[in-house]
Amino acid sequence: MLAVAFAALALIACLAAFTLLRTRAIEARFPPRGEFVPLAGGAIHLREVAAIGAERATVLLIHGASGTHADMFNALGAPLATQGFKTIAVDRPGHGWSSRFAGRKASSPEVQAELIRQALAGKGVDQAIVVGHSLAGIVALAMTLNAPQFVRGLVLLAPVSHPWPGGVAIYYRLGANRWIGGAFRRLLVFPIGQLMLPGGMAAVFAPNPAPAGYAEATGLALVLRPAHYKANAEDVFDAKANVAALCPRYGEIRAPTAIVTGNRDGVVYPQIHSAGCARDIQGAILTTLDGIGHSPHYSASDAAIAAILDTAKRVEAREATAQNLVMKRPLTQTI
Repeated sequence: MLAVAFAALALIACLAAFTLLRTRAIEARFPPRGEFVPLAGGAIHLREVAAIGAERATVLLIHGASGTHADMFNALGAPLATQGFKTIAVDRPGHGWSSRFAGRKASSPEVQAELIRQALAGKGVDQAIVVGHSLAGIVALAMTLNAPQFVRGLVLLAPVSHPWPGGVAIYYRLGANRWIGGAFRRLLVFPIGQLMLPGGMAAVFAPNPAPAGYAEATGLALVLRPAHYKANAEDVFDAKANVAALCPRYGEIRAPTAIVTGNRDGVVYPQIHSAGCARDIQGAILTTLDGIGHSPHYSASDAAIAAILDTAKRVEAREATAQNLVMKRPLTQTI
């Protein structure tokens, strides 16, 4: 029995050391490439690309689960810049190089939306067209509801937005568990996760191929770090309750909204989330792409960019109409 106990302790020590060493190695391999905006309790990491030519607007890109800002930035940053948009991609709180701030409370899309908005305010950005992919759909929706003066337009790419049947994968449940989550994240996530990453990445893009070099270009392995994995697992595990609380309010949204989804999405249910947003948000335009999976910003980037451009045009037209009405309003004088 004593030998078994010593063997178990040795195994635990080896796994913990492996996680520590791999965490340091991956952080050295994928260091921060943007800037940090300090807020109370931490900082938000983001990257920005300036508009080429006259600046039309700012576009804010928010990434989904199991990733970093680079997922959205690499796909959309440069193409949007050539169209005249200053483009900012953020690491959501607890992801990539951004602080988690409020602990488990930061799994709330409303908390994340407000922290991101504050970070952009720190850079002097007081309005943006907001683009959210997958799990960040909830964050973008929360931002639109709670800071309507900030969100000029809303674009949702394969969003998570409404309650769905079933739960979440067991590795998210374990990673978010308050009792055994710590041991799971520090002992098992790296050795198991490294084996699962290629298959998980393929599933996100299926039936379309993953872009060549995607894992390296986006620093995908950063998600296996214990703190990052904890934040990711909490966000996913808490998402169902969060959308249930938020979705009754979608009818309040008045920002021009576009939704882009693939009819072969195997990660979320387009008929629940994308169709639900189109139903609940006044004037929302839904584009369903044939043969496209969960990452339309890569597998059908032209369609995603077209939706952003169309939303920008709708924003500009609405704002021009509002300005004309103000200018035509008769002056009154009180004597």
